[in-house]
Amino acid sequence: MSTATPQLVVHRDKDLMAQAAAARLITRIVDAQSSRGTASIVLTGGRNGNGVLAALAASPARDAVDWGRLDLWWGDERFLPEGDPERNVTQAREALLDRVPLDPERVHPMPAADGEFGADVDAAAAAYAQELARAAGPENHAAVPSFDVLMLGVGPDTHVASLFPEFPAVRETERTVVGVHGSPKPPPTRISLTLPAIRAAREVWLLAAGEDKAKAAAIALSGAGEVQAPAAGARGRSRTLWLLDAAAASRLPRSLYPPALA
Repeated sequence: MSTATPQLVVHRDKDLMAQAAAARLITRIVDAQSSRGTASIVLTGGRNGNGVLAALAASPARDAVDWGRLDLWWGDERFLPEGDPERNVTQAREALLDRVPLDPERVHPMPAADGEFGADVDAAAAAYAQELARAAGPENHAAVPSFDVLMLGVGPDTHVASLFPEFPAVRETERTVVGVHGSPKPPPTRISLTLPAIRAAREVWLLAAGEDKAKAAAIALSGAGEVQAPAAGARGRSRTLWLLDAAAASRLPRSLYPPALA
């Protein structure tokens, strides 16, 4: 069970937040590769997730990463055809992945709606769960690898990945990946990691920038239940880090973070 108490880092604005998160991610990947030879990261979509990837692409320090020894996974995906501009993997390729020498065998996008499973999102989700299980070793704490960093964007409704408040997916306790039907945010059909899979990560980073995320951050960090506020249930085994800009932190009690903005 994840017990890491959330830590908060508040930056002046979203651009600084993205740059700092990219620098932090490079350091974490290099540290993991130095200690174990490889690193495993879970990417998130949305404006903040893509902002971090774009900042990483622009960073001179990106060359410190051994891109051929990095495994990339996704926390969720829109169940759309391959190459659709709304797919998280499409946006990630544009922001970063096409610019660095990754090993294609170590890039693990979630299935597309025109792939081998056709329109069966539940079969596609089960296949991704099997792929994760094959990558998990005996030292791992679940049927997924022990991700070094799992990044999540926080939605204005407190959703993370495609786990929406009160939806069946956020209540899942056994499966690591599920199909999501009738998402309140389009497109309606998605694939998502579940909270048990998320909580297998060594570190979980939650990204929130903008005034539209302020209420969600305040709710999730005020002791709300994970079914009502899925972001509250996203915790890492060793660290849970909230990376916010000043606007997203504007409704938080000042006692939660130092008064000086990073």
